[in-house]
Amino acid sequence: MFFERFKEDFINFMKSRMLIPICLFLCIGVVLIFRIFNLQIIKGEEYVSNYELKIIREKSIDGIRGNIYDRNGVLLAYNVLSYDVNIEDIFESGKSKNSQLNNTIYEVYKLLEKNGDDFTMDFKIGVNEDDEYYFLVEGTQLQRFLADIYGHAKASDMSYNEKNSTPEDVINYFCDRKKYAIGYYENPNDRNSFVVGGGYTKNEIVRIISVRYALSLIRYQKYMGTTIASDISEKSVASILEHEDTLPGVSINQKSVRRYNDPLYFSQIIGYTGMISQEEYDEYYENDNDYSLNDYVGKTGIEYSQEHYLKGIKGKETVYVDVRGKVLDSTKTKEEKTGNDVYLTIDHDLQISIYHLLEQRIAGILVSKIDNIKEFTMTENTKQADIKIPIDDVYFQLINNNIIDLNHISKPYASETEQSVYNAFLSRQEDVFAEIRNQLYDNNAKAYRDLPKEYQIYQSFIVNYLYSDNVKIIDKELIDTEDEMYKAWTTEETISLKDYLTYCINMNWINVNSLDLPSKYADTQEIYDRIVDITLEKLLNNKEFSKKIYKFMIAGNYISGRDLCIILYDQNLIDVSDSEISALKSGGISSYVFMLDLIKNLKITPAQLALEPCSGSCVITDVNSGDVIALVSYPSYDNNRLANSDNYYLAQLNNDYSRPLWNYATQNKNAPGSTFKLISSVAGLSEGVIDLDTPIQCKGIFDKLIGSPHKCWIYPGAHGNLTVEDGIANSCNCFFYEVGYRLANDNGHYNEQLGMEKIYKYADMFGLSEKSGVEISESDPQVSDKQPVPSMIGQGTHAYTTVGLSRYVTAVANRGTVYNLTLIDKIYDSDGAMILDNSATVRNYVDLDPSVWNALQRGMRKVVERKVYYDYDLEVAGKTGTAQEAWNEACHAIFISYAPYVNPEISVTVKIMNGYDSNNAAQVAKDVYAYYYGLYDTDELLNGEANTPLNNGQAGD
Repeated sequence: MFFERFKEDFINFMKSRMLIPICLFLCIGVVLIFRIFNLQIIKGEEYVSNYELKIIREKSIDGIRGNIYDRNGVLLAYNVLSYDVNIEDIFESGKSKNSQLNNTIYEVYKLLEKNGDDFTMDFKIGVNEDDEYYFLVEGTQLQRFLADIYGHAKASDMSYNEKNSTPEDVINYFCDRKKYAIGYYENPNDRNSFVVGGGYTKNEIVRIISVRYALSLIRYQKYMGTTIASDISEKSVASILEHEDTLPGVSINQKSVRRYNDPLYFSQIIGYTGMISQEEYDEYYENDNDYSLNDYVGKTGIEYSQEHYLKGIKGKETVYVDVRGKVLDSTKTKEEKTGNDVYLTIDHDLQISIYHLLEQRIAGILVSKIDNIKEFTMTENTKQADIKIPIDDVYFQLINNNIIDLNHISKPYASETEQSVYNAFLSRQEDVFAEIRNQLYDNNAKAYRDLPKEYQIYQSFIVNYLYSDNVKIIDKELIDTEDEMYKAWTTEETISLKDYLTYCINMNWINVNSLDLPSKYADTQEIYDRIVDITLEKLLNNKEFSKKIYKFMIAGNYISGRDLCIILYDQNLIDVSDSEISALKSGGISSYVFMLDLIKNLKITPAQLALEPCSGSCVITDVNSGDVIALVSYPSYDNNRLANSDNYYLAQLNNDYSRPLWNYATQNKNAPGSTFKLISSVAGLSEGVIDLDTPIQCKGIFDKLIGSPHKCWIYPGAHGNLTVEDGIANSCNCFFYEVGYRLANDNGHYNEQLGMEKIYKYADMFGLSEKSGVEISESDPQVSDKQPVPSMIGQGTHAYTTVGLSRYVTAVANRGTVYNLTLIDKIYDSDGAMILDNSATVRNYVDLDPSVWNALQRGMRKVVERKVYYDYDLEVAGKTGTAQEAWNEACHAIFISYAPYVNPEISVTVKIMNGYDSNNAAQVAKDVYAYYYGLYDTDELLNGEANTPLNNGQAGD
C-alpha cells in the first residue's frame, strides 16, 4: 500500500514545474560532493576515493606457445619469460590530451633507449641511415597501408594526393595539431603557430606515431591497451617502475617471448613470430575469437603454417587497478593452456653441417674466379664458364653490401686510414655534384648515351630516385610509356636528363605537391629549379648514391684495395694477426692476396660479399617416406631478432644483396637444365617416338628447325650414335632435341603446341606442375609453355624450385611414388599425448616398365661415375644440370641424385645460383653423402675453409 502511494506522489512531483530547477540543483550537489571528497566517476565501475579506487577489469592471460623440435627431439623453438611495456589511453578528451599522451610515450621511449631497448613497432614507416623517412612496404601493401591511414575501406577510394603520399606526407598528417599534435606552439596563444614535429627527432616522431596509431586501432576497446615494447632488459623494467607515478597508463607485464636455437640454420624453415597485424587479426578472429591485437602470431615458416597447433589457449583473470592503471590485485577465473609441440622431420646436425658444406663450396668457386684485374668485359665469344670476377668488384662490395661502416669513417674517432678515405670521398663528391649540376643546366647537354659510364649511372640513379615511393616527384602512373620522348630517354637514350625532366614537367607527370613550391602558379623553369635543388640536396647525404661515387673512386684509383682492407681491420670486421696487417701496410703482401686469404678462410663470406655466386640450397629426402630430412638455404638470418621486431635488422636484411630472407630452397625457381632429361626420356619412351635401343646421332648441332640451330654442349665435337641410356649418361643435347622434335610431329608437320602438351603431361606426372607439399612458403612451378625442342633439355620457360626437383628425383629413386613432401613428423599436446602422427601423402604413382626405370637409373649411375665420384666408397646415381638464365652471367649449377644406387635411402638435390658448372653442385652432394654415411672424417669435411672446385670427369652438364 505504501509503495503504490509513493509511486503516485512521485509521478505527480515529476509533472510539476519544479522538476528542472530541482534536477539542476541535485546535479550541482553531486558534483560538489565528488569534488569535496575527491571522488571519481568511472563508467561501470566502483565509486570510491582516488586513494582506494579499484577498477575491475576482465583480462586475458596468454597461453604459452608450443615448442618446435627436430626429428630427434632437439629443441629448436621455445619460450622464455620476459617483460613487456603496455600503455593504455586513460586520458580524458580535451585540449591537453595530445600533449599528455605524447609526452608519456616520449618519456617511456627515452627510458628504454637509455638502456638499449626500443619500441616494438608494426608501423610501416621508418627512418633510414640518411635520416630520411621511408616506407617499409611497397606495391599493394603500401596502398593498403595508406588506405588504412586515411580511413578508406579500399585503396581505390583514396584521392590522388592520398594515393601518392610520401612518407613525409604521412608523418605530417599524423603530427598535425588537428590529429596527434606532435610538435609545439611557438606562441601558446596562437593556434596557427604550431610547429609540426617541432622539438622531436625523426626517430622520436615515428615512435610516438607508431604508439598513437596502435592505440587508435583499439580505441573502441576501453582499457585494453597495447604492447609498445617487448622483451626489455631488467634495467628498463627498473627505470619504468621508478617513474611509474609520472607515466599514467603505462604498466609492466610479464609475458613469454619466442627464442630460437641455432637460428642461422633453421630460420628459413621455422620462420618467426611477430605482433599480429590488422589483416592477420581480421583473418584469424573470424574463426577464433581468442585472438586480440596484442597477440604474437607466426609470420613465416612453420610458425605460420602450424599457427593453429602452436598457439596456446588464453586464460582469464579479474584485475583490480587504480586510476593510473597500477594493478592492485587479481583473481584468475580461467586457466590458460600451453600450445602443442611440433616435431619436424629435419635432422638438426645434418642441417647445420650441410649449411657449412654449401658455404665452403661457394667460397671455393669465388676464390677460383676472382682475378687481379680491374674490369672484366663479356664478348660474344666469351664462354659463361670463363667469366672472371675482378678484384675491384670485391673491393667495391665491401662498401656496397655494407660490410664497411660508411658512417664510422666520417666520425672524429675514425682511424687515420678511414679519415684519409673519407676526405678523398668529400673531395670527389664535390667534383661529381658540380659536374651533375653543370649537365642539368647545360644548354647543349649531352644525350644519355653520349655520357661517360660513370655519369650514366649517376643520372639513372637520379631518375629512379625521383620515381621512388619515398619521393614520388615523378609520378610513374601518369607517364605515357608509349610517348616518344619517354622512349627516347628509357630505351633509345637519345635525349639528355635535362630534356627529359623538362618534358615531364610540361606533360604534367610531376607531383608538384612534393616540391613545396612558393606559389601554385610556378612556371616550368621554377619547377625544374626546385626539382634540381631538392634532388641534389637529398643525394648529398644519400648513402646509396655515395656508394656509386665510391665505386668509381675505386675504379679511378682514388681509393686503393689496401686502404679498404686496412679499414676492415680498423673496424674490427676481420680476425687477423698483427703480423698479417703489418705486412699489408708495408706492402709485404698485396691487397689482392690478402683479400683472397680472407675469403679462403671464410673471414669474409660469400654472403657478405654478395657476388655471384653467393647463394645456394640443398634438400634431402627419405625416398621411401617423403620426409624432408634437411632443407638448407644459404645465406640465412637470425630469426630471434625478427621475432623481437628489430626493424633496423629487418632493413639491413632487405638491403643485403645476397637476399638472406629469401628461401633459396623453396622460393627461388629457375630452369632445371639437363636434370629435366630424365622426364624427357620417359616422355619419348612412353609416347613411342623412341625405344630403349633406338639410336640417335649427335652431330654436335641440331638444325631441323629452320633459322634456329641448337648446339650440343660438346660442339664443335659430337657424341655420335646414342641410345636413351647413353643420352642421359652423356647429357647429350642433340639426342633430346631430336626426341622433342619427334614429340611435336603431327603427321609430318611440326606442331609446337602438341609437343608442349606432351611435355606438360610428363612433367605433371613427376609432380613438377604443382608445389612439392612442404609446409612452408613455396613458389609455384612453371612448366615450359613454348619451344619443345629446347624445353626437352630443361630450357624454354621451365622454372622449378630446389624442393620441387627434390620431389621429382625422389620419385625416380623409389621408382614411381610421387609424394607430397612433408616437414612435419609428429605433434603432441601439452600433456605429452600424440595428437598427430604425420606422414607424407602420395600424390600419384608413375607406372613404368621396369626396363625403363633400369635405363633411367643406369644412365644416372654413369653420370656420377664420370663426374667427381670416381674415388667414392658409395654408389650414387645422379643427373647434372647447367642452366643459363642470362648471357652475361654464370650459369646455375644443379645436381639431383640418390643413394645407394641399389636400394635407395635418400635423395640429395643441390642448386648453386650462378655456380658456373654443374660439377660444383655435384661436389656439394658428394660432401653431403660423405657426411651422412661417415665416409670421410667430419673435421676434414667441415674445416671452415673454402673448398676449391675440382674438374675431374667429363666437362659439360
